[in-house]
Amino acid sequence: MHTERTKKFLQSAQRTFKIELDTVHETMNALDELDFAKACELILTCKGRVVVSGMGKSGHVARKIASTLTSTGTPAIFLHPAEAAHGDIGLVLKGDVFVILSKSGNSDELQPLLHTATDQSVPIIAISSNANSQLVKSARDGGGVALFAIVKEEACPNDLAPTSSTTAQLVIGDALAVALLEARQFNSNDFARLHPGGTLGRKLTMQVQHLMAIGDDIPLVQKNTDLSSLMMVISGKRFGAACVVDEQRRLLGIITDGDLRRFFLISDYPDLKKTIANDLLSINPKTTTADTLAIDALHLMEDQPPKVMQLPVLDPDRIVIGMIHLHEIVKAGIN
Repeated sequence: MHTERTKKFLQSAQRTFKIELDTVHETMNALDELDFAKACELILTCKGRVVVSGMGKSGHVARKIASTLTSTGTPAIFLHPAEAAHGDIGLVLKGDVFVILSKSGNSDELQPLLHTATDQSVPIIAISSNANSQLVKSARDGGGVALFAIVKEEACPNDLAPTSSTTAQLVIGDALAVALLEARQFNSNDFARLHPGGTLGRKLTMQVQHLMAIGDDIPLVQKNTDLSSLMMVISGKRFGAACVVDEQRRLLGIITDGDLRRFFLISDYPDLKKTIANDLLSINPKTTTADTLAIDALHLMEDQPPKVMQLPVLDPDRIVIGMIHLHEIVKAGIN
């Protein structure tokens, strides 16, 4: 790639970042506390649905805002203005709230929405850059509110393609969603319920019990198990460790293959029959429980020293009911 062209690409990107950052900063500073609070209250007290709409690029942002609201505890739908004029306006009912995005606030396609808002007494939360627009007037006249995206220039050098304006709209929508999320005390459990699929869903829902080895697959030895038998258990179960337990399977300690290597380094020709597990075990190892999130078990293995590759899984009586290996967590797509 030509050096001069590379330089121009970077300069263009940096100019775009600066213009859009300035736009977000101006929008943040211009946000009216009472108007924003009113917008949040309109949505919080809505008995119906939040109907989000916009035309063109504003419509794409509106879809994203509707999706973000829905996934964070505020059910919302997107309504395309053009489709609304051909029957879909019937989706809007008394008790709903409109969130309508438009830079100019005067797009012809918005007129059916504004008429319906008046007829059905549906309040409008307008997100616009034009305080003198029909959209803002309709919002205020109908008991709604206007939130303003302050756009001095688009990042497009022709000041035409929606760039800064849609960024500002998006930030206002995210601000609404997060404020509502916090007001509803929407927590990680609620989020997990709405996001059961994919990596995010696994991080929020998958527990140690879904990935741990159980039964005969757990590497268990008694404290008097000889070194030869201990080595067979550690190598055969492929956990790189063995749990040392008493007669009731309560955990006494753990022995890893690293412990074995260190033992052989400092011992001259150890007697494999006379050396027993109790001579090698590390007491008070890291452990976990079956209902612990797998991502939390991973953090326990990696983030809190000493780092380990495996965790015994205990019940409330410290009985070993399973064992989980770091590789199983990573293989499940949790990292």
